[in-house]
Amino acid sequence: MKKKWKIVLIIVLIVVIAGAVFASVKISQRGIVTVQTSKVARLDLTAIVTASGEVKPRNYINIGANAGPAPITEILVKEGDHVRKGQVLARLANVQPSADLNAQSAALNSSLADSSASEANLKSSDDSIAVAQAQVEHDRADLAQKEVDFKRSKELFDSKLISSQDYEAKKSTFDLAKAVLASSEQKVTQARSARAQAAAQLSSTQKKVTQAQAMVSRSRDILSQFDAIAPLDGVVTNLPVRVGETVVPGIQNSASSTIMTIADMSIITAEVHVDETDIVSVKLDQPADVTIDAIPNRTFKGKVIEIGDTAIVRSTGVAASQSQTSSQEAKDFKVVIALDIPEDLVRPGLSCTAKIVTATRKDALAIPIQALTVRQKGQLRPQKPGQQQPDPATQKDDKQEIQGVFVINAEKAVFRKVDTGITGTSDIEVLSGLQPGDQIVTGTYEVIRTLKNEAKVKVDNSKAGAPVGATG
Repeated sequence: MKKKWKIVLIIVLIVVIAGAVFASVKISQRGIVTVQTSKVARLDLTAIVTASGEVKPRNYINIGANAGPAPITEILVKEGDHVRKGQVLARLANVQPSADLNAQSAALNSSLADSSASEANLKSSDDSIAVAQAQVEHDRADLAQKEVDFKRSKELFDSKLISSQDYEAKKSTFDLAKAVLASSEQKVTQARSARAQAAAQLSSTQKKVTQAQAMVSRSRDILSQFDAIAPLDGVVTNLPVRVGETVVPGIQNSASSTIMTIADMSIITAEVHVDETDIVSVKLDQPADVTIDAIPNRTFKGKVIEIGDTAIVRSTGVAASQSQTSSQEAKDFKVVIALDIPEDLVRPGLSCTAKIVTATRKDALAIPIQALTVRQKGQLRPQKPGQQQPDPATQKDDKQEIQGVFVINAEKAVFRKVDTGITGTSDIEVLSGLQPGDQIVTGTYEVIRTLKNEAKVKVDNSKAGAPVGATG
């Protein structure tokens, strides 16, 4: 019987000792947090901004109606046709402007005929002046001869060598020559007056010709407005109208004012919308990889050639300054990427996704993005029992947020401030605060969010492959 009690006592003692050991182990493990870790290493990092949009030609023009309203009488191209600059694409009904042009052309021909007649009249006046001037010279020479004869006769008459009858005859001949010269000079004056009148008439007819030419040019320009002309080399990408439909000029963004769209496909772009938080990283000439939904399994190279300055409200697609929605709504910025892609491979409007390389770092010190966390300065100070309430300045300082990571040191998680650089797909560059080989806490998300400075930790990387945010 005594032996039996001894066995019972031994068993009880063993149970008590085991319970004590188990309790001591549990007590010793109280406050220990299980974490996942990784080591700081050097990696090649690439910062990428991803944005979606659509394929667009660099240059495209909506061909609208410049005259009318008028029905379409001819469409000379079809969608997908290549056209050349200056090519006639379509014609509108132009009976009235054609008639106006014919009338103005007839008026111009009449003015030209009048001008030709006036030129002939002026030339005839010049000829009359020349004839009259020649007659004056002839009469002046004749007068000079008659004057010599008269003076000789006078000398002979004074010498009583000729009769008074002969002397009077010579005097009459001389007087007649003077009268004839005066008459010839008067004819020259009349001819010159006639010429001035002819010149004025010619000037008037020439002005009428100029006016008629201007009217013909105006009528021809009005008539040309009834033809849709290609302003550039390109491809017809949109042809929403048919022969017989009436188009209306001067109404933008109206279906009734657009005849067709001509796109210059020599430069194809991807127009994407970049979030406002990423746009500061995007610069001109940055490389980009673009995928097009309609062309799977292919990536096309490109570079940034344009960055919009005006924010676009995401829900409306209009400029933020013109939007009536809340200013707190998410906004995007337009970014245009020139693509290296054959023009016959794509069509305008295809959906695409662009990955813009905004920065690269070779052999950069990097850590997983999920390891980063933020703590207030006051949370990092040791808390002493019976510590007095801090003054307002200290309280304000304690609320300052610090970015950092938890580093494993002697089985404790010690918060360490870090400065970061570019962000890759899953890692971020560390500029200061860490060294290669440092062991840092990377999980779980819940642990990183709630972990306290200098908390005791136990490393368990058996679930390191679990998704970020999984709890362990």
